[in-house]
Amino acid sequence: MHTPPLSAGPVRLGVLVPLTRPGWVEAGRHLLAGLESAAREVDDAGGIAGRPLELVVRDTAADPERAAAAVAELAGLGVAAVAGEYHSVAARAAAARADALGVPYLCSSAVIDTLTEEPTRWVARVAPAQSHGWRTYADFLLGRLGADRCRIAVATQPSVYWASGTRILRDHLAPRGGTVVALDTTALTPGALCDALVEHDASALLLLVGHPEPAVPIVRAVRGDRRLAELLIGAPAGQPEFAEWAALLGGDGTGIPFLRYLPERLGPLGERVGKELRERLGEAPSFVAFEGWDTVAVLAEVLRSHGTDRAAVTEAWPRVAVEGTRGPIRFSRAPGTGAWQWAWAPVQVVDRDPADPGRLRILHTG
Repeated sequence: MHTPPLSAGPVRLGVLVPLTRPGWVEAGRHLLAGLESAAREVDDAGGIAGRPLELVVRDTAADPERAAAAVAELAGLGVAAVAGEYHSVAARAAAARADALGVPYLCSSAVIDTLTEEPTRWVARVAPAQSHGWRTYADFLLGRLGADRCRIAVATQPSVYWASGTRILRDHLAPRGGTVVALDTTALTPGALCDALVEHDASALLLLVGHPEPAVPIVRAVRGDRRLAELLIGAPAGQPEFAEWAALLGGDGTGIPFLRYLPERLGPLGERVGKELRERLGEAPSFVAFEGWDTVAVLAEVLRSHGTDRAAVTEAWPRVAVEGTRGPIRFSRAPGTGAWQWAWAPVQVVDRDPADPGRLRILHTG
């Protein structure tokens, strides 16, 4: 009886995605769709040196401990690398465990600047660092409001990610005449938050909070308060990107600028992948779905060209060059991240058109 060689077995990739609450489930669904679509394309093209690519999916639910435990489990299952994750707190925990265990980790969507406390060869990232995108957003605010009227209130929750965002905005706006005041939503009801916005004479409110709670009730309260009719509501973390936002808020959710990581126009590859993702999702793909697709495209190229040994994968980060859905992807050392970084994915500030909530308008690019 002929025994097939070991090389006939699949190449396994561990995948981290938030698929249950309190994770952002819709983001997790889009991320997984991108990862799976790209993996199917890899297999249709002959796999990794003739071996199929198998995704071993684990739900993080945005929980750092759960993410770290998943990395350890996946390492024990023999994965060549770990990919994915959307939430920064979970991605940081995953990156730390991957570094400790010597497992390559390519982060798809989490943007917090410092993925690891110290530089590591094991971790790379497709998503741009938070400071890069959020400074672009701050520049948009300066242009939209004017430096003399850039009085920003941030509705926030206790989190290293939201604290980092607040600091980035304050550091960028203060030298240019802007101000930033933080309002803790754990201590303020939506109504009390509206009172605080009036008291501070804020020209903009940024939602540095989770979705749908408490973001949706806050938007409803602000939109219903006549005192705040001229207030700009913004969401740099991208909450309005997903269809659930429009479904829950309707017209109240329009005209709220947010960040997304797509070019003004997709090239041929991006257009083709976008159509495939739309069919898979049954709705327009978010930038998160494209991030998932690009993640697998990078890892597939690394595994084809450098082999499936974990150390060899990490040695490939500075050498790999891949045509992604949003442009050519190469990795370099970006100061302050600890990881190999694609510097940078394209950045847009967009909003949902009040005349057509399903249509996104590009307001600013960076």
